[in-house]
Amino acid sequence: MVVEMLIEFVVVLAIFLVLTLIGVFVYNKLKNSSNSYLNPREFLPEDEIHVIRQVLYLSMMALCFVNFLYSLMSYEDNFIYFAVFDIVLSLFIAVTMDKSSLKNKALFILLIPYGSLVFLLYPTSPFILIELIHIPVFLYFVKVYFDKFMEYTNSNGLGVTIILLFSIIVVSFFVTQIVEGVNPLDSLVMVSNAFTSNGYAVLGDSILGKINSIFLVWGGYIISGAGTATLTAAILLKHFNKRVEELEKLIEGDGDG
Repeated sequence: MVVEMLIEFVVVLAIFLVLTLIGVFVYNKLKNSSNSYLNPREFLPEDEIHVIRQVLYLSMMALCFVNFLYSLMSYEDNFIYFAVFDIVLSLFIAVTMDKSSLKNKALFILLIPYGSLVFLLYPTSPFILIELIHIPVFLYFVKVYFDKFMEYTNSNGLGVTIILLFSIIVVSFFVTQIVEGVNPLDSLVMVSNAFTSNGYAVLGDSILGKINSIFLVWGGYIISGAGTATLTAAILLKHFNKRVEELEKLIEGDGDG
């Protein structure tokens, strides 16, 4: 039994390390790419980029908290989806975090989703209990991403009103689950549709269909906001250029006189 558990531990550790190395390679390639399609500043206004960065930090806070909360709950029918979610979230954080310090190296070890990987590879293994040392680390990353949000917001002179809006969405996410008796994914779909004025229904029958629905809803919401901001900026710029031309003519007229 001990030998089997040791083998499982080594396999899980090796898989996550390989996935992290691949993720870091891809992340660095995308980050350092000169492709204009990968640069949001090429097609989004600066204000919209700031908002997206703020939302990203707040979303990571929410995802870390949700992962912590639902890891403590029992969802036997859908546990495989929570296991995949745990692995993907852990991998994203592991890939994007700075692992140069000793503290962050220790956090990386705690981030490894032992229980979720063992569940997918060895469903009957008692080694799943090691997940208990993995769960609390997400509370720490809630604080990490909140600090990043505040640092980014203050350094760019942005407002924190978005926290109120984001809090409403998160609270609605939990309330919808309770009052409607739906699972977390259905709740997220319903809240997303309600927030973006697309109704209050679950769109999609499959897991991938519901995720695609969320992607389309929020993607359309962001693009529509970017379009509005771009149009407003264009109108203001045109008005400003017209005023500058009038001022230049006025100055030139005074000079001739």
